Amino acid sequence: MIVVRSRAWWRATLALCLGSLLVFLNLYVPQPLLPLLREAYGISTLAASLAMSVSTLALAASLLVFGPLSDAIGRAGIMRLTLMLAGLLSIALAFAPGFETLLILRAVQGFVLGGLPAVAIAWMGDEFDRPALLSAVGLYIGANTLGGIGGRVIGGSMAEVGGVSASFLAVGALTLVGGAVFWRLLPPARRFEPRRFRLREARAGLAGHLRNPVLLGAYLLGGLNFLIFINQYSYITFRLAAPPFELGERWLGLLFLTYLSGTLGSTLSGRLSRAISQPTCMAFGILLLMAGTALTLSDRVFLILAGLTVNAFGFFLAHSMASSWVGRHAQRDRGSASALYLVFYYTGASLGGFWLEPFWLLGNWMGVVVASWLILAITFALAWWLRRGERRHPMANEPAGG
Repeated sequence: MIVVRSRAWWRATLALCLGSLLVFLNLYVPQPLLPLLREAYGISTLAASLAMSVSTLALAASLLVFGPLSDAIGRAGIMRLTLMLAGLLSIALAFAPGFETLLILRAVQGFVLGGLPAVAIAWMGDEFDRPALLSAVGLYIGANTLGGIGGRVIGGSMAEVGGVSASFLAVGALTLVGGAVFWRLLPPARRFEPRRFRLREARAGLAGHLRNPVLLGAYLLGGLNFLIFINQYSYITFRLAAPPFELGERWLGLLFLTYLSGTLGSTLSGRLSRAISQPTCMAFGILLLMAGTALTLSDRVFLILAGLTVNAFGFFLAHSMASSWVGRHAQRDRGSASALYLVFYYTGASLGGFWLEPFWLLGNWMGVVVASWLILAITFALAWWLRRGERRHPMANEPAGG
C-alpha cells in the first residue's frame, strides 16, 4: 500500500486535491453572479438562486449512484471522466441561450460533479495505508474549501470583465487543463477489487441508517445547517448589490474569502472534541452561527464581513463534528452512512432558497435572519438531544466492527 510522504503518496494526494478544487470551483462559480443573472434574465431572486440549487440537488442524487457504481467498475475512470465533462459543461454554460437552458446544463453539471466526491476517499482507502489515508484526507478537505472560495472569486472577478459568459469560460478552461493534469497525475489503482452490486443489500443498509435516530439526528443537523449557511451567502449578495452598498461582482466574489475561517474551524474541531463532547461542539458551532447572523444585521460592511466570518467558523466546526459523528456511530456500512450524510447536506443546500425566499420578500435581510434563527434553533435542539443521548447511553452508541 502507499505509505505517507512517499513519492506515490504525494503524487496521488496532489491529484485528488486538484480534482477536489476543480469540482468546487465549478459548483460555486455562479453564486456571486446571482444579482447579475437576476438582471440579465429579468427573474426573481428565487429563480436566480436555482442556478445553485439545481446543481447541489443533482450532486446529492449522484452520490448514491457513483459510490456503488465505483465498487463494480473502478474509481479512477469515474473521477477522470466526470472532471472533463464538468469542464465541457462550464464552457457550454457560457453559450446558454436562455435561463431555462442554463438551469438544465447546471443540473447535468451538478450530477457529473458528484463523481469525484463520491469516490475519492474510497480510492484512498483502497490504496493508502492508515497513516497515509488520515494525512491525505485532511489536505483533501482543505482543497474543498479552497475550490469553493476560488470559484466564487474567479466568477465575480471575470464577470466584471466580460459578464456571466466570461466567468463560465474561465472556469471551464481551468477545469479542462486541470483535469488533464489530474488524468496524468493519478497513479494506477493496484489494490481495487471489483464487487458485485446488490441493490437489495444497498437499500437495506440505507434504510437501517435512516432508522437509527443517532445517525438521523446528525443527518438533519448537517443538512439544515447547510440549508441556512450556504443560502445566506446567496441572499447577502442581493442585499449588498443593492443601495446603499451597490457592490460589484468582483467585491461580491471576495465576500467568500470569509470561508477561510471555516478551514480554521475544521482544523480546530479535532482538538476541541478531545476536551468536550462532539454534540457540545456542534451546539457551540450553532451558537456561533446564530451570533454571526445577528452581526450581519449591521449597515456597516466590515461588521457584515465579521458576521460572515464567525458564521463560517461556527458552521464548519459543527459540520466537521456531525460528519465524524456519523463515521463513529454507524454500526455497519460506514461508506453508505457517510454518503447519506452528504445527501442530506447537499439536499439542504438545494432547498434553502425555498425556505428563505418568503422571508426575504416580507422583510428583506431581517426576514432572512429570522428564518435562519428558526432553523438554527431546531439544529441546536438536535445537538442538545444528541448530547443527552450520549450522556445517558455512552456505550450504546459505540460503533460495532465492519
